[in-house]
Amino acid sequence: MKQNTEIHSKLKIHHFVLVLVVVLLHGFILPTHAQVYSLDSVLSVINRNNPMLKEYDNKVLAMKSYGDGAKSQMAPMIGIGTFMAPYPGQRVMESRDKGYWMISAEQSLTHPAKLNANKNYLSSRAAVEEQGRSYQFNTIRAEAKSLYYQWLVEEKKMNVLQENEQIIELMLKLARIRHPYNQGSLGNIYKTEGRLHEVQNMIFMTQGEIDQQKYRLKSLMNLAPDAQLIIDTTLVVHYEANNIMYDTASLSEQRSDVKQINKSIEVMRLNQQWQNLQSKPDFKIRYDHMSPFGQGMPQQFTLMGMISIPIAPWASKMYKSEVKGMSYEIEAMKKNREAILLEARGMLGGMAAQLSKMKQQLFNYETKILPALKKNYETLLIAYEENREQLPMVMDGWEAMNMAQLQYLDKMEEYYLMIVRYEKELDK
Repeated sequence: MKQNTEIHSKLKIHHFVLVLVVVLLHGFILPTHAQVYSLDSVLSVINRNNPMLKEYDNKVLAMKSYGDGAKSQMAPMIGIGTFMAPYPGQRVMESRDKGYWMISAEQSLTHPAKLNANKNYLSSRAAVEEQGRSYQFNTIRAEAKSLYYQWLVEEKKMNVLQENEQIIELMLKLARIRHPYNQGSLGNIYKTEGRLHEVQNMIFMTQGEIDQQKYRLKSLMNLAPDAQLIIDTTLVVHYEANNIMYDTASLSEQRSDVKQINKSIEVMRLNQQWQNLQSKPDFKIRYDHMSPFGQGMPQQFTLMGMISIPIAPWASKMYKSEVKGMSYEIEAMKKNREAILLEARGMLGGMAAQLSKMKQQLFNYETKILPALKKNYETLLIAYEENREQLPMVMDGWEAMNMAQLQYLDKMEEYYLMIVRYEKELDK
């Protein structure tokens, strides 16, 4: 008895040590949980790290930098040379005929109104690039949402397929058990095995789709290819179309491409103002100092102020034609803006109606079609287990339910992608 107690105690100690080792190894081997990215966090990372968006950030900084130096004057000019000096070999009669050394300084002065107009014009171009960035982000955001929603639906498909795999394995097991007792044919077993392999192939294909969407999302987020990325599979999408946004005035305030056109029109108008100011004169100051080569001659200087005459007919034609051409470009951009808003209003109305119908279809699947087909399959399966039904009938019930489940998820994906298209038109 005492020996049995000692053996039992040793076994308990060994068991405790074994459990402790397994726990410790599990702690070291178990990989750390990857971060789960919600849709908002994915979009935030893209907004912060996407290289295409950073390109626009640098363009904005460049335009602002151009505006900072727009009020600078031209660099001064200095020169040194001779003035009224005879060519070598010429006979010089008097000391004053020897000529002079001359130092010159010259400064051009642009009219201040032109400088201010040029600064306003160059600085305004930054706003166009900012709206260009918003437009690009709207495009990338729509792509990221599409990938996220497709991944979400593929995960739901994976769950359905894995559940169906278990169902088929159960039916296959039952068929193999019953076959020796002449309660099922060998053909039904082979047919069930074929269905099992089809489901497994669909699982492989679905996993491939998930991997593809994962890598594309990583690319948009500027993450390393081996970075861990997991989406929030508990996301439930609820969406209602906004009928107020069908008004073109509201759309004009919402859409970045329209805002970009508005900013481009403003830039063109500022450029027009700058071109109109080309009719104002510019100035130039020149100072020359002369020191004589000979003796007894005085030092001399010249001081000259000059003004341009841009209103001369042969000079004014250039900036007048520029102003006229810009007026036509402004009108063209206004018509483009009008066309975009009218097209968007029509598209939004059509997509809102389609969203409503798709939402009703999903509701019918959830409340009527899927529950009915599931009850049909469960009833057939129970009857098969009680030897009141044949396996082909159970397989037909399962196939109807499986097809409806996958069709439902396809409709859900179409609904989500339509939401993305709708939001892209709204630029939100």
